[in-house]
Amino acid sequence: MPLYKTLEINTSTIVYIWKINETEEELSKNINLSKYSSDRLVRMKSELHRKGFLSIRHLMALAGYEDADMYYDEIGKPHLKDGKKISITHSNHFTGIIISTKTAVGIDIEKQREKILRIAHKFTPIKEYRTIANTSALIRKLTIVWGCKESLYKIYEQEGLSFLKDIIVNDFDMTDGKTTGEIIYNRQHTYYKINFLEFENFTCVYAIKE
Repeated sequence: MPLYKTLEINTSTIVYIWKINETEEELSKNINLSKYSSDRLVRMKSELHRKGFLSIRHLMALAGYEDADMYYDEIGKPHLKDGKKISITHSNHFTGIIISTKTAVGIDIEKQREKILRIAHKFTPIKEYRTIANTSALIRKLTIVWGCKESLYKIYEQEGLSFLKDIIVNDFDMTDGKTTGEIIYNRQHTYYKINFLEFENFTCVYAIKE
């Protein structure tokens, strides 16, 4: 079973990360899907997406949940029926979930790709990072910033929320593995603790509401 990493953040919050190297048939074993989830799986044209969907159910099983214990609201945000908070992510051959018994959480895994240099202006003031001369380091840092904003968006989940204008990620040193963030929306401020880690040219970011 390719459980890649478990991170016990605190007594109420845990992260599970899976590396997909099984066949779709292997991932389908010992997983009971609700009709809603079965219908979703059938509609997925990409095998990689189907594998990601199934591997997330294995991560849920590690946390003591079945597929039927989770539902999605009208805007697609996942929830656990017992009231605990959950967030899920899928990128290429990695998937992850974060579960907390106390506070809202968000998680994102991203592959570090040069493409982010072309789209960075859409989600962050790129001039803030002009001092980074090394292209590889710039890609890594921008991927972290994107993951931070994606994680915060997953927590807040508000239509119309702007990654560029409404979600703020405070500057950080990549060796620290952590930063803080803020969402300013409709004159309300919410604050978050953010942690990140890198592995195999991927970046994982998880956020916890303060």
